[in-house]
Amino acid sequence: MSNWKGAAGVCVNEKNEVLLVLQGIPGEEKKWTVPAGGIEGKETAEQCCMREFFEETGLTVQIIEKLDARTGEYEDSAVSFEVTYFKVKVTGGEIVLHAEDEWITDVAWKSIAELRELELAYPDDAALIESLAVH
Repeated sequence: MSNWKGAAGVCVNEKNEVLLVLQGIPGEEKKWTVPAGGIEGKETAEQCCMREFFEETGLTVQIIEKLDARTGEYEDSAVSFEVTYFKVKVTGGEIVLHAEDEWITDVAWKSIAELRELELAYPDDAALIESLAVH
């Protein structure tokens, strides 16, 4: 069994919207998720989060705090995973959809109130995202 480690960035704005990417394997149905990806080389989870957020959205972010870590195994149990979630805030850049990225077809701010109506790649993320809503 191989172990996959990655990081995800959760960014909620003052309008209680979360930045999501619509992604999936080319040719398959796309689903919404927070920007995330695998750790490369010797980078830390924090560095991975910032790099993946920029690569997937065009935005630079600053990490505010570590939120959660999710572990488990994929259905075939050949791979275990550990994803560390971070609360982030946008510090620069602009939303860019990279045409060469076949996985991501949209980047958009989505209302937290309507989150559960979306087709989420990881439905368990909804509770974590909702916990960050500004009351």
